[in-house]
Amino acid sequence: MANTAHLVRRQSSRDLNPQRSLDRLEMKEMRGRLVEHNGAVTSGGHSTSYGATNVAFDDTSPNTKAILKPADDMVSKMGSGEGKPIFRPEAGEDDRESWDSKLTFLLATVGYAVGLGNVWRFPYLAQKNGGGAFLIPYFVMLAIEGIPMFYLELAIGQRLRKGAIGVWNQVSPYLGGIGISSAVVSFNVALYYNTIIAWCLFYFVQSFQSELPWAECPNVYFENGTYTPEPECVASTPTQYFWYRTTLMVSEDIDTPQAFNWKIAFALVIAWILVYMCMIKGIASSGKVVYVTATFPYIVLIIFFFRGVTLRGMSDGVKHLFTPKWYTLADPVVWLEAGTQIFFSLGLAFGGLIAFSSYNPVNNNCYRDAIMVSMTNCFTSMFAGIVVFSVIGFKATLNYEKCLEERNATLALWSSRLAEVTSSSDLTTYSAEMATSPPTLPECDLEKELDNSAAGTGLAFIIFTEAINQFPGAQFWSVLFFLMLFTLGIDSQFGTLEGVVTSIVDMKLFPNLRKEILTGVMCLICCIISMSFAHGAGNYVFILFDNFSGNFPLLIIALCECIAVSYVYGLKRFADDIEMMTGTRPGLYWLICWKYLSPLAMMLILIASVVEIVVDGSGYPAWVASKGDTERKQWPIWALALITLLILVAVLWIPIVAICRAFGIVIIDDNEKAWFPAQDLKEFHGIVEHEVTVAETLLFCIRPDGSEGLCCPTRGTGDDDDDEDDDLT
Repeated sequence: MANTAHLVRRQSSRDLNPQRSLDRLEMKEMRGRLVEHNGAVTSGGHSTSYGATNVAFDDTSPNTKAILKPADDMVSKMGSGEGKPIFRPEAGEDDRESWDSKLTFLLATVGYAVGLGNVWRFPYLAQKNGGGAFLIPYFVMLAIEGIPMFYLELAIGQRLRKGAIGVWNQVSPYLGGIGISSAVVSFNVALYYNTIIAWCLFYFVQSFQSELPWAECPNVYFENGTYTPEPECVASTPTQYFWYRTTLMVSEDIDTPQAFNWKIAFALVIAWILVYMCMIKGIASSGKVVYVTATFPYIVLIIFFFRGVTLRGMSDGVKHLFTPKWYTLADPVVWLEAGTQIFFSLGLAFGGLIAFSSYNPVNNNCYRDAIMVSMTNCFTSMFAGIVVFSVIGFKATLNYEKCLEERNATLALWSSRLAEVTSSSDLTTYSAEMATSPPTLPECDLEKELDNSAAGTGLAFIIFTEAINQFPGAQFWSVLFFLMLFTLGIDSQFGTLEGVVTSIVDMKLFPNLRKEILTGVMCLICCIISMSFAHGAGNYVFILFDNFSGNFPLLIIALCECIAVSYVYGLKRFADDIEMMTGTRPGLYWLICWKYLSPLAMMLILIASVVEIVVDGSGYPAWVASKGDTERKQWPIWALALITLLILVAVLWIPIVAICRAFGIVIIDDNEKAWFPAQDLKEFHGIVEHEVTVAETLLFCIRPDGSEGLCCPTRGTGDDDDDEDDDLT
């Protein structure tokens, strides 16, 4: 096992280190790398283009050294005390496309990570799994699984400067299938995720009517001019009826698709056109869009927050959300759902984070970005939970008060009849007993009303819309709410699709095809396939994709990513790379997470998810028109076959690429070297050779010469130094 890993790493090392052609002394005589930022200009008098030298990505490490060329003394004096050192590699700069500012990257990453799940899934999971007690497993999973994997993906993308396919192929040609699997999963998820955006657009347009169409039940008119409310709507609620019957045109089960839904089909076309417009110029266009799509949801959440705190029942809703039920911590399902929520809310293993970070300057502080974005994501979930349950508390209070009114009216009627019986002697004994028997009273329980929440589409399109109906000026609040959902979804959508497009571009599968044309073709193909969600059974197909196209494959992919970095690329080597990029070496905690805790957490979640399906079975909620409610039905055989296909078509690329490579069959032919000015970064940050500590030897089997054991590649520090001396592009 050690020999195989050794060969894998030796081959990947040759790919990672391009040949240096200049002597070390000659490099020190070249143009200085660092100037004081005082309106830095090129020799031509133009402002320096964004990239490794952009001030927005200046390194603020305390051990940063400013190395100035003598000819630049005047510049340094002019900027003395005013500017910061800027990294300028002697070998020139990377010609890869780059973000125009640090803020753009952060907004794009926040917009990608913060999605619909933060608003419509976290609040439901929190109140379902112990309220405030749920935050304990939530933050534990964030610490051992979420942030470490987020940090890993940002760092490996910034280091190897490619999309997911190129990155894992350069880690080892045997691991290129990880990147293909990420691209396949991203493609599958993008198919159904845009359907949510289409639904939001449909509700957004409907919100401009003088009366919201889901506020009242529609009437059924007869030939004699009489009418009655729609029985299906009376059996359910106006919001349920509008969702299932008007919006989805839902069928009775997945086997009977019935009519094609032209309304949703048209909304899907519009949604895909909008996605293409956001991505048409790559990060140059999406980078501008995120200034709106990443910030607007927070503006709306703040508006809803201030509206929510003025509502009756707000305190009951928030109290219900965060009141801890400590006994739930002994339930393994609570820990499973916390880990699953953390994993998917951060957008791990899709390839989008790797693609985004590959456009960063090589000296960007990816550690700080990982902490900042991850914590923003989590606190957004909690803030959204407060907003959602303040509104749900208002709705529950109204229903509770309505129930009490009905109860009091029933009691008043019974009391009046009882008074008549006691004052009259004409009634028979039977009539007297009937009149004096206690009536059946409705059960009024505020806690049960608060428990009547839902996750996903049920929360957004049924429960929350029902609450908005009670607001004065409901149309305004409806427009705001669905516009917020649209912006939450759209940046996550083009972030997911960017992972696919970047991988295809980096692999040069279509070298003569411009990126905007490739993106257009990709969106067109997705639009055509997504029409499978625009019919009566489309919602059931959506549930199938939502439950299975991402969950299991992403866990397997992330597990392989962790193993690839920790056991193939090498922990010491990865830590050295991060130290060169950020100026700070990752601590033992991160190394322990990458090598032990994160893989263990993902394995447990994966196993527990499989066990849960085996024990509880798998099905979908089918709408029953006569009852005005849903009932659970089992997936048919063809649906189970589709589920199996979705999982296998994603994960089988990992062993297929490795097996083909072992037999000399090259599926991914990417020999382009990764640009990484190692020596320049070492001098910039003042880095000296890291001495292996006793803890690293005991925990990770890292030997004093820098080689690693315990199934890790064995390679000494001397080899690394030789390769770095040859690294100049």
